[in-house]
Amino acid sequence: MGNRMMIGVIGGSGLYGMDGLRDAEWRSVDTPWGAPSDSILTGALDGTPVAFLPRHGRGHVHSPSSVPYRANIDALKRLGVTDVISVSACGSFREEMAPGDFVMVDQFIDRTRGRATSFFGAGCVAHVSVANPTCARLSAACAEAARATGTRMHDGGTYLAMEGPQFSTLAESRLYREVWGCDVIGMTAMPEAKLAREAELCYACVAMITDYDSWHPDHGEVDVTAIITTLTENAARGCKMIAGLPARLEPDRPPCPCGCDRALEHALLTAPGARDADLVARLDAVAGRVLDPPST
Repeated sequence: MGNRMMIGVIGGSGLYGMDGLRDAEWRSVDTPWGAPSDSILTGALDGTPVAFLPRHGRGHVHSPSSVPYRANIDALKRLGVTDVISVSACGSFREEMAPGDFVMVDQFIDRTRGRATSFFGAGCVAHVSVANPTCARLSAACAEAARATGTRMHDGGTYLAMEGPQFSTLAESRLYREVWGCDVIGMTAMPEAKLAREAELCYACVAMITDYDSWHPDHGEVDVTAIITTLTENAARGCKMIAGLPARLEPDRPPCPCGCDRALEHALLTAPGARDADLVARLDAVAGRVLDPPST
């Protein structure tokens, strides 16, 4: 049997709200990992519950390094979200992935540092697989919804997650593109995707291309002022894509064919009697299903 679907949207740069939600309400959510980036806008699209969280906060107050990633994922899970769509502004390493295009990311290379990357740790150890870090079912629905808006969508791409807040040097840009074979670059998908997997949430990452990073000989270095127009247009089309998702996802959601909703099934290594009670208490939302299974 499945469960009731609730769509969670994490909006990146340029996407700080969502129009068209019925019964829209900004809600404060407390988590054991601190406050999320902002209050969360809840409502419904075509009868489907939706929760929208601006990753950087309204007014763009969080840098990529200061985003409270664990609190954000916990808050969405705590509200009942089952499927998370990350919408992010990104640079492109590919000529054919032009500004204004969307890329359905399916792989990541994590070059971030100093960010908390897991809900688990000493006292409650768990290892989840992120070999395939995005949900194929949710990604396919996003791609179809984006194409229906007239957006040029690329299926599949490797996202290089850098720490920031500075953009790449020319040497780094060339390395990521020519040697490592990356397709897009951003600053926020990691550890977000890893945490979503630990929380047993389906996760899809839509990269909205704003620029060519610094490798392109005809475009030069990244200039924030030059990408604002593209950023705004991308955000508007991203909202239209999200509006088309309820029609493409089943409201009575069957189990995920990718196993995202069962990622913790065999991941816990710490014996029940050896688990740290304080950490287990903090994991009530993200891992309660396996830490405190229902009695039979």
